[in-house]
Amino acid sequence: MPSKKLHLLVTAGPTREMLDPVRFLSNVSTGLMGYQIARQAKRMNFQVTLVSGPTALRPPQGVRFVSVLSAEEMRRAVLTYWSQTDVLVMTAAVCDYTPVHFSKSKIKRIRQKTISFKRTPDILAQVGRRKGNRLMVGFALETEAVEKNAGAKLRRKNLDFIVANWYHKGNNPFGDQRAAVILMGKKGFKKVFPKMNKTQLAASLLRELKQRLDTKKG
Repeated sequence: MPSKKLHLLVTAGPTREMLDPVRFLSNVSTGLMGYQIARQAKRMNFQVTLVSGPTALRPPQGVRFVSVLSAEEMRRAVLTYWSQTDVLVMTAAVCDYTPVHFSKSKIKRIRQKTISFKRTPDILAQVGRRKGNRLMVGFALETEAVEKNAGAKLRRKNLDFIVANWYHKGNNPFGDQRAAVILMGKKGFKKVFPKMNKTQLAASLLRELKQRLDTKKG
């Protein structure tokens, strides 16, 4: 009998935290890396669920697509599919803060000059506490101390791997078709991926992860 397909859950894109009906807090993530992960995982015979914040991208064919807006909606979607997940790849750029109060009408400058915020749910930390035998992969975008900060997040969130990338003039992960990253794992594992297009990068990262899965099964 053919073996059961592994289920890969990938999150992508930004989240939006609405201030009022027409304004929101977000970031400049395009979602391209996560969509390429989903596309390449499907080609590698994974069953794929893609949970995506707002992007201008077309969902890959053959994957389950779940559209979300806020960090809380993304958290609920991840938990919905968590029981059937074998691999989580969290590429989404989730907003860290959301307004304490949503204004049902457009905020006027003369009526309100300050807005209070609270932390959004930490999705990786929450699922990391119920990880089980799943393989969990996070992403970390840094502007300084890249490996140190990514390594701290790897340990703090109980991840197996973290993909560290950095923002500077010569390497802009947002909107660029190409990126360079460092794949870091437990026990000091590190592999540098030189700048390449995100289709190639997604395939390279997944091949590395699949090797680890095959080792665990063996």
